[in-house]
Amino acid sequence: MNRSASAEWWRPEVAVGCGNRGGALTAAEPQVSDSAVPFWALMAFTFVLLLAPQQWIPGIASLHIALLTAAVAVITHVYDRLSRHQPIVHLTREMWITLCLVGWAVLTVPLSLRPGGSLSFLFQVYLKTLVIFWLISNVVNTLTRLSQVAWGLSLMAVPLAVTAVENFFSGVFIPEGVPHAVKRIVGYDAPLTVNPNDLALMLNLILPLCVALFLSTRKPWVRTLLLAMIVLDVIAVVVTFSRGGFLTLATIIVMYLGKLRTRLEGGWAWSAFVVALACLPLLPSGYLDRLSTITNIESDSTGSSQERWRDMQATANLVVQNPIVGVGVGMNILALNEERGHYSVPVHNVYLEYAVELGILGLVLFLMLLAGCMKSTMSVQARSAGVPALRELFYLAEGIQTSLIAFAVAALFHPVAYHFYFYYMAGLAIAVRAAYETESSNAALDQNEPSP
Repeated sequence: MNRSASAEWWRPEVAVGCGNRGGALTAAEPQVSDSAVPFWALMAFTFVLLLAPQQWIPGIASLHIALLTAAVAVITHVYDRLSRHQPIVHLTREMWITLCLVGWAVLTVPLSLRPGGSLSFLFQVYLKTLVIFWLISNVVNTLTRLSQVAWGLSLMAVPLAVTAVENFFSGVFIPEGVPHAVKRIVGYDAPLTVNPNDLALMLNLILPLCVALFLSTRKPWVRTLLLAMIVLDVIAVVVTFSRGGFLTLATIIVMYLGKLRTRLEGGWAWSAFVVALACLPLLPSGYLDRLSTITNIESDSTGSSQERWRDMQATANLVVQNPIVGVGVGMNILALNEERGHYSVPVHNVYLEYAVELGILGLVLFLMLLAGCMKSTMSVQARSAGVPALRELFYLAEGIQTSLIAFAVAALFHPVAYHFYFYYMAGLAIAVRAAYETESSNAALDQNEPSP
């Protein structure tokens, strides 16, 4: 969207569904109002997933509240769709690709290094992730719900960021076996964020949603709150001392500077960037030395850079040896143990993870899914740009696209191919298109209603 389009937000609202700008989307049939129970159960599951309240209240751990909330979301959604004679799954292009990907993972199980281990991994990890992916893409089907998800994730990121900053200043660090190694904070006590690298990844994925809310709102006090949350997230990413986190954060900043340069918001964005540069002397001691190991691997005193480079080379060799079916889903650790010795750590690269476990076809299917999700967000941006009624939707689509690109960069450094990080954002990428179609249908219905 250019500067002139940005300046048009104040004009009276125009029809939403007309025209064929962007060309990638088609008008949807009018949406029947569905139950809110699956959506709020999904939000409750997200809360449990990110903040792990069972860690604060040990008595509720036995209730398995993550499983409970997910089950409520699934059961109520299926019941609601069946009772309304609606399909349980909207078979979008991205959903077909996902079905092909998981289908290929199932087909390769008999050829896995350990078929039982692959089957267990499918049920314990991957299929659980895909259930949430399916729920998000089907339940989050309106602009209101999409905005509520963005707000929910942004607010849930606050305790994560506060914990990171608090642990840094209070000296809660991971014990290091190497003398004089960089001291790194303990992450937030939840499965997806206890590792500081994973904590940085989660904060980086949520950060663009927070920026989207900041750009779309007009209320000064709300903008001030969101700006404080953005700054807190950035500081938290820095204090994790995550090299991948830094590169991902830099990608987000460059993305937004590029997107905002021709808009009215470009001035304050560049001003904020200048302020950030002025704060470089305030970076934690040893941070720049830590970043220097990105390009100078041998200077890493912890040995992690050398180990990851060794693992990537070993994984690439395994892909060459078995390019068709791979070693089996979830089996890259076992294969690496046989290839380079028993270190029992996975390859820290999502692309190599898919390639070594599911072969080249598995990697291609994942890349198709990633590209399809990005295309979905870009189509919504193209069709909603300059439409006052869809101002918020435009910024949310832009934020989700930025999160996906951020993951594409972070995927080079994380072993999270089958986890919630990507698939949650991928679900939102499908959801933003569903929200656009719902808003278009509602606008078309409003236009067709006879005047009193």
